[in-house]
Amino acid sequence: MSSEEHPLHNKWTLWYLQYSPTRSWEESLSEVSNMDTVEKFWATFNHLQGPSKLGWGSDYYLFKEGIKPMWEDESNVKGGRWLVYIDKEKRDQQLDKNWLELLMAVVGEQFEEHGQEICGAVVNIRRKGDKITLWTRDALKDDVNLRIGQIFKQKLEIPDAEVMRYEVHKDSSSKRSSTVKPRIVLPQQ
Repeated sequence: MSSEEHPLHNKWTLWYLQYSPTRSWEESLSEVSNMDTVEKFWATFNHLQGPSKLGWGSDYYLFKEGIKPMWEDESNVKGGRWLVYIDKEKRDQQLDKNWLELLMAVVGEQFEEHGQEICGAVVNIRRKGDKITLWTRDALKDDVNLRIGQIFKQKLEIPDAEVMRYEVHKDSSSKRSSTVKPRIVLPQQ
């Protein structure tokens, strides 16, 4: 790192996944870049296709170095995630903007004193509708996760009319239907 570079508080790894029915999930996952400075973050980001340009079944994952973007990773296994669904009609206007806002909030440590609870951020490109998620370390820390969700909502300028859900990974990984009962909902009822 040169003296002109600006170190990030944490080191981050960007991953990419393109679903393939002939390969396992892990075989479809590839590491794209490691970032430890602001300059490396922007160099990586500026050379990526925006999520709205990716094919169906694609994902980007930005996780702290050493954390794999999977529920089973020891840093994620007790955690959960905030979910934001992107309306198909608003996809072109919102998806890339929201993804960039989340990445800047994550690498810029904009979650107050709760940054150590953030594991990573994910964007899933799906036919039924895209999702942006923010993963946290401990799903039982309701006050912390609520505050993280409030900041997430503010950074992405999610209107109160749109519901955000916090789901526990264990519930999501063992779900028997298409929906999981959220642990926290914003706006709060």
